[in-house]
Amino acid sequence: QVQLVESGGGLVQAGGSLRLSCAASGRTVSSYDMGWFRQAPGKEREFVAAIRRSGSATYYADSVKGRFTISRDNDKNSVYLQMNSLIPVDTAVYYCAARVRLVGITDTREYTYAYWGQGTQVTVSS
Repeated sequence: QVQLVESGGGLVQAGGSLRLSCAASGRTVSSYDMGWFRQAPGKEREFVAAIRRSGSATYYADSVKGRFTISRDNDKNSVYLQMNSLIPVDTAVYYCAARVRLVGITDTREYTYAYWGQGTQVTVSS
């Protein structure tokens, strides 16, 4: 079992950048595909980005493609989400998740992820 803790959220103006981190403990993160999800107020949680356990492949939601970059450092047992050109609709609680199942990188279904962090708030002001 792995424990996940997100950090790096905060308040930023539109057009700004933030880098979210997800620190894993209890088990090496290299055993998992990793994903980022987000949940805006009054909306369902949605997929943002995913990365293969080896780092060999990534996948993004259309809404963040070209602006966000997911990466991982297995030696540091961490995963990151670099968010650039932020816009107000990016405001949400961002969650890190770990997936044991070997499914396609484009599989965005939440239930395929077994472990979740508590989330970090990102607020983008206009």
